[in-house]
Amino acid sequence: MQNTRLNNLVDVILRQLGQWFSNPWRRVSLVLISLLLGVFLGTAIPTTSGQTAEWDVVGAGVLVLFTEVVSRFVYGRNRRQAVSAEAASRRSLFTEVLNSLKIGLTYSMFVEAFKLGS
Repeated sequence: MQNTRLNNLVDVILRQLGQWFSNPWRRVSLVLISLLLGVFLGTAIPTTSGQTAEWDVVGAGVLVLFTEVVSRFVYGRNRRQAVSAEAASRRSLFTEVLNSLKIGLTYSMFVEAFKLGS
């Protein structure tokens, strides 16, 4: 890419955010917020798509596709081949947040299924 002002600004902001999230407590809090957001989305998506009972199958398919793509991205073979230590730490935080979102979504879907089954 060309070395423009916008490119430099984005690089500086991403570097500062990476340094800010290198603190373990901030990292854990971000992962916890992502988990809770997944629980919220797992409750909100089936409720809103189930109102008309026409989008249930499509919503379930999208959620299954999302969980499979995230699992493939997090646990895939290409994930182990990191380019550099800085890129690996940034990607690692992103994959932790994405994986915790997936876990919260899956957990909430099971809770919704148990509520409907009782």
